[in-house]
Amino acid sequence: MVAAPLLLSVAPPAAAAAVRQGAAVLKSAGQAQAALRSLATEPELQRFYDRAQWRLVWTDAAARALEDAIAHRADHGLDRLSFPSSVEPAASPEALDVARTRAALRYARALAMGVVDPATLHAVYTLPRPDVDIVAGLGTALDRGDLPAWLAGLAPQEADYRRLSEAYRAAVAEQRLGNGSAPPIAANGLIRPADRDDRVPAIIKQLAAEGYLLDLGTTSPPAPAPSRLYTSDIVDAVRALQRDYGLAEDGVIGPRTIEVLTLSPADRARALAVALERLRWLARNPPATRIDVNIAAARLTYYRDGVPVDSRKVIVGKPGRETPLLSSPIYRLVANPTWTIPKSIENTELAHVGPDYLANHNMVRRGGYIVQQPGPDNALGMVKFDMVNDQAIYLHDTSAPGLFERSQRHLSHGCVRVEDALGFAQRIAEDEGVADRWQAASASGAQTFVALPVRIPVRLLYQNAFVDEIGRVTVRTDPYDWNGPVARALGFDDGSHTKTQADAIDIGP
Repeated sequence: MVAAPLLLSVAPPAAAAAVRQGAAVLKSAGQAQAALRSLATEPELQRFYDRAQWRLVWTDAAARALEDAIAHRADHGLDRLSFPSSVEPAASPEALDVARTRAALRYARALAMGVVDPATLHAVYTLPRPDVDIVAGLGTALDRGDLPAWLAGLAPQEADYRRLSEAYRAAVAEQRLGNGSAPPIAANGLIRPADRDDRVPAIIKQLAAEGYLLDLGTTSPPAPAPSRLYTSDIVDAVRALQRDYGLAEDGVIGPRTIEVLTLSPADRARALAVALERLRWLARNPPATRIDVNIAAARLTYYRDGVPVDSRKVIVGKPGRETPLLSSPIYRLVANPTWTIPKSIENTELAHVGPDYLANHNMVRRGGYIVQQPGPDNALGMVKFDMVNDQAIYLHDTSAPGLFERSQRHLSHGCVRVEDALGFAQRIAEDEGVADRWQAASASGAQTFVALPVRIPVRLLYQNAFVDEIGRVTVRTDPYDWNGPVARALGFDDGSHTKTQADAIDIGP
């Protein structure tokens, strides 16, 4: 019997080529994944490429959109930072893809929540921050092809942010035109009362911005051309500024006073960039009904259903006793409050007082503490706005209302004194439907608590560049000298460092 021949199956040439090509593709994909894994070492990049199944994600159109967005980073005061999205020409496609992803994530985070984590700068920082999943957002934007719209929506969208952005670009342009070399107020020579000097108009402008002079430019008729004469009202404003900054209160404008007043385009740009950054730290959906206190400007704004309905002066913490950056609601009004004096004050300002001092100030010792009884001379005044926080910070009235006439109101031990606090309490009581109870409590003469049916959120913020009540961008000095670390993180130098220097006003909180 003859054995049957052994038949071998031979694939056609085309099929064999397809098999080889498929194997090459699989090998190439495996090599690309390995390359991406070796390059994407940061946890955030790994999470991004895990989502993308470790494949290349950047098209030419998406790359151009990213480059265009980064090219406009001056809109956000980020033009001194680089977000490199390219690599060496000989680099691999995987290296280019990872570089673009890294740049996009970094830029997106800067827009969405800021370059700096404020909790690293302040011992106390409880303001809610944006909660954005940058990794998932970028992946979705690339999948849908809408990267420009996604990036544009990450920064704050409110009008104040846009106004500060416009002012920042204008300051940068002004700085470039003058090469940033000449400040608007030169420090050559003294200016004495009744002198005429070309620097007086610039001095008037900055005194108005700082709140020391009324700005005649806000009146309806056109303001007259600024005079070069150093008049008595300007002298009074300069003396007030000198007092606030610990200078000789003589009204003579010399180099140290000029240092406080000088705000060059570079100083202005720096302050505006920091202000934009501080706004990016904040959650995008603040409560519609809330109280915002701008510590730097010593000003309070009350919003009701998203509309600002009240604005008034406040007195805040002096340097060394700074008012912290908090989010903390008011939960009750306290009529005719007592004040339990903190040990930090008892052991310093009141360390050597005797029984006569306590009696003259309506104070008694109770439970190991000094307590000031209710009355018009109580340091808390006639109303306290109790807040929920572990820092013993709250809003309150004062027995020294004359201090609200000062332009620099960084004078307290950290709490916030409210101008016409009784009027403000009445407004809140009416808005919250407890006006009758509040009036009865106030008339009782005894400490009485009036709970609010709904807590009112309070945000203690710090913005020395801001949009004021009539829509002007205002840039003031940095009273706590808190801008330096933020400015450096944004690529600026430190700038000026003139802090306020509070007088020994009183022992109130």
